[in-house]
Amino acid sequence: MENYSETTLRDYLRIIFRHIVVVLTAIITVTATVIVGLIFKTPVYQSQVKMLVSAEKQVEATYYRELLLDRNTPITITQSEIMKSNPVMERVVKAIGLYQRPLDYEKNFCSLIKKPYVILSAKAFNAKLKHLPEDQRRAFLYRIAVEDLKQHVDVEPIRDTNLFILSARDFSPVGAAIIANVVSRSYVIFDLEQQMAEQQLKYGEKHQSVIQLKDNIERMIKNLDGKPLPDVEAIGPASVKIIEQATVPLRPVGLPKSTTLLLAFVMSVFLGVMLAFTCEYLDQTFKSAVEVERYLNLPFLGFIPRRLKKHKSSIVNTKREAMLARAYNNLSEQIYLIMRDRNFKSLLLTSALRLEGVSTIAHNMGMYLSNSAGHKVLIIDANLRNTTSVGVKAKTLKGPGLTDVIEGKVTFEKAVHALNAKFHVLSAGETELNPITFFDSVAMQDLIKHVKEKYEIVLIDCSDLISFKDAAVLSAYVDGTVLVVNENKTRRQVVKAAIVPLEQKKANILGVILNNRTFPIPEKIYQRI
Repeated sequence: MENYSETTLRDYLRIIFRHIVVVLTAIITVTATVIVGLIFKTPVYQSQVKMLVSAEKQVEATYYRELLLDRNTPITITQSEIMKSNPVMERVVKAIGLYQRPLDYEKNFCSLIKKPYVILSAKAFNAKLKHLPEDQRRAFLYRIAVEDLKQHVDVEPIRDTNLFILSARDFSPVGAAIIANVVSRSYVIFDLEQQMAEQQLKYGEKHQSVIQLKDNIERMIKNLDGKPLPDVEAIGPASVKIIEQATVPLRPVGLPKSTTLLLAFVMSVFLGVMLAFTCEYLDQTFKSAVEVERYLNLPFLGFIPRRLKKHKSSIVNTKREAMLARAYNNLSEQIYLIMRDRNFKSLLLTSALRLEGVSTIAHNMGMYLSNSAGHKVLIIDANLRNTTSVGVKAKTLKGPGLTDVIEGKVTFEKAVHALNAKFHVLSAGETELNPITFFDSVAMQDLIKHVKEKYEIVLIDCSDLISFKDAAVLSAYVDGTVLVVNENKTRRQVVKAAIVPLEQKKANILGVILNNRTFPIPEKIYQRI
């Protein structure tokens, strides 16, 4: 028998294609979300200024002398926090008029789809401010501008140095460079003001050092327009120095949209595949021959493909019917070879649950073995619990059945129905008694012995194992038992529990038929792997 224990590429692809809806949903959801995010994300530019905490000042003082003697990273971090303080930020907001920016400033840079949203948000915010007096409204907008600037300015110390990087972000590349330069110069002015305040307290306002510091501060204030300065003038006399001025950035921060979209697609595929394998792991039903042999430790006898709804194309329908016929032919031949090699004549077909297709399989196998293979076949409908069994499907089968034969009301020859010369059916019949009393009787044993002498193959269709004990009782009288399992329906634990009575009766279980099998891998791909 073919070995199904080895996992191949087909097994992995089968999982993916079986859960292709989950995979595609993940891909479409993630990719669409990222696309929407990119559409609604306004490009932001970032410009940087490199600064140095030198601890060297224009006029000597105790504070700066201590700073000079103790240069370390914590001092740099302290200075970086000072840079984002209100005095520095407020000077920047006033210098370049950030508080006068319209609330819908972003609309000049965002996508056309996001633009209406920005405008509506700005209008809604303005509507909330209408009830405020004009002076309070201006103060509120000014405060918002200061806090917003703090959110768009970052200071990052460079490890093991006295340097740090000032970064400023804005929707406009030119605006980002201007803000970065103005913030750095405002910080230098703040440092000079600290020196001047100390000198005023010590020497008074007329002292030469105080006057010199005032001149430097006034000169730096004139340069709070963000325009580039000569390097010497930009460095300045403060204890913090501008090493590199901000330049206009060439591209927005972050990955390019195309790269982001590509990464999102790759990650969505990965997510989809992971979800597919997760669903496969959580699904405890049988889905392949490998699982049948692995979990039940029983041979896999064959499969019957799922019968699909009729297609508009007659060619497609013909192809499907041919595939179904071929499956029944292969299954019947496989079972017949096993029965011939072991000198078996009687076979019990059952399932773990109801409506697993046992009757249909038994009937079609009988048709093939009699019509195509030329064997004399009898099907006994022993499914007294279910009215949709073999005997009822053949509408011409009326009159006495199995129960009548067991009760001795009629002979077997009068109860059996000949569908053709070599294909006979014994219907179930009707009774108000417990079917167990029929099956667990000498009359039933004698009947099975009798029909085995008259027919080459006897197929017995019985009720499910979970609900009733009929199959367990009958399994002791037949040569072999075949279990029918529905793909993607019957749970493994249910089947394992169902066959326990058969094992206790030491039934000869020949193997498992996988019914309603699907083939998720497209044929063209399947043939090439």
